[in-house]
Amino acid sequence: MDTPKKIGILGGTFDPPHLGHLKLATHFAKALHLDALLLIPSGEPWQKGAGISPAEIRFQLTEAAGIDLARAFLYLKIPTEIGIDRIELDRAGPSYAIDTAKALRERFGPNVSLTWLMGADSLLNLPSWNSWDQLLSFVNFAVASRPHHALSVEMTPEIEALLKKHQCIDTDTLEKSPFGRIYLDNSLAVDLSSTELRNQLKNASRGAIASEHIPSHALEIITNLGLYK
Repeated sequence: MDTPKKIGILGGTFDPPHLGHLKLATHFAKALHLDALLLIPSGEPWQKGAGISPAEIRFQLTEAAGIDLARAFLYLKIPTEIGIDRIELDRAGPSYAIDTAKALRERFGPNVSLTWLMGADSLLNLPSWNSWDQLLSFVNFAVASRPHHALSVEMTPEIEALLKKHQCIDTDTLEKSPFGRIYLDNSLAVDLSSTELRNQLKNASRGAIASEHIPSHALEIITNLGLYK
């Protein structure tokens, strides 16, 4: 029997995509031996409120960041393929992770290992997601620790129960499971706040902040379109 393919999913508003996203993607592509990684910009990010850039612009920025990510993979000899997926942009209504997880499971079949990549803050906020308790019927979770988000301190009883039932302690178990496992990774502490970055881009030291935190191809588009001023 062939080993099931391993696909990582990194969703988000990507407003803008930044080096934190790329670090997370690179880390898990390598750690989980992913065959493919899908970057999925949300169409209508229902939890984010107003002030979000138009979906098509965010898709364009994500595509640009994908070029930098592909270069990093090449340099680090990571064989993972990268795809920028329109699944949430092409679906009408609010972008719910559960709808995306179901659609991807249907697309790739029952045996493929599908793993949703996220920071610890997303895991802590999971109970606020639509049909959150059904997600692990379709995907695994790979969770990276985040500065200022200590899981042990902030964890709700719901998340504690979820981990008790689904947590695995090694990547091997996750790779062999099509869905239903949670892997916590404490070796990567990465800050992933696009909101904070947007606020920083509004002040005088914009240029220095941007070049330090935003992949070069995405930054070129941001500069040309005059975004986040």
